[in-house]
Amino acid sequence: MSACDQALANCAPILRHLLRNEDASIYSELIVARVRGMFQDIARQLVIALAEAAGHAEPQAWAHEAAGELAALLAENPIFLAHFHALALEWQMAERLQTQMALDPVVTPLLQARIASADPEIAATAMSLLAAQARFGQAQRRMLLPMAELPGDLFHVAMVTMRTYVGHEASADGYALIAERAMRARFDEQRGRLALVGRVLGAMADNEARSALSIEHAGVTLFVTALGQASGIGRESIIMASTEGQHLRMALALCASGLGPDRMTSQFCAIHPDAVLPEAVRELEREAAAAVLRDAGLAFP
Repeated sequence: MSACDQALANCAPILRHLLRNEDASIYSELIVARVRGMFQDIARQLVIALAEAAGHAEPQAWAHEAAGELAALLAENPIFLAHFHALALEWQMAERLQTQMALDPVVTPLLQARIASADPEIAATAMSLLAAQARFGQAQRRMLLPMAELPGDLFHVAMVTMRTYVGHEASADGYALIAERAMRARFDEQRGRLALVGRVLGAMADNEARSALSIEHAGVTLFVTALGQASGIGRESIIMASTEGQHLRMALALCASGLGPDRMTSQFCAIHPDAVLPEAVRELEREAAAAVLRDAGLAFP
């Protein structure tokens, strides 16, 4: 009954929050389904690893039965929740701009230029990112996420949560330790999509890096990362700033990145075509915009 009581107690604040939030795109049914699906998929992979460590005859069947509880435990972590929310919103933004601007969510002019580089390492990294971006799109459509795509800190959270899930019974804890060792042996954060994004941007000279602040040239994934770095608020906050009701935050981020008024306006209009760039932001100095963002804090939970 306590669980029933808690569910009823949560109804009013959740409904109140949804009613007050005018941006339905942040909490649309599709976004919620994708976030839920990613948690379920990570939990499924963890339970399969546990089942294999325990010598279970049918790991997939066990995962189908047991993953729900572990998924709920993972979703209790606010950083995990924020990351998955940002991934779902990133792909939503990519699909929206593909429709509005014919902007390919995978193959972008910047990435094509890096693939054509005479430097074999630069070309290979860009090619790896292209493949990773294609996999990301496929996974989002299927509401999945491979463990290999987790940032290192969240991979560690997943391991700790798995150990909590199995409890302190000696044999179960032993299986969890075996599963964790196997997964850690396979995990390489530097091969993940977001690490590849960082390497592609990090290998660009200053004059080249400025081109990543053009969403038409860089595409959504490279753009939000580059703008997050240039503005100082991080890629996940930039993704949130691309949603309805966050026009001012996006304008300030563009200003804080050092873009001039004309480029600031063009990028703002590409992301928020139904809004007008506030004139007060156009007149702000870069340092002043950055200070406003710092004082305001992050909107992302």
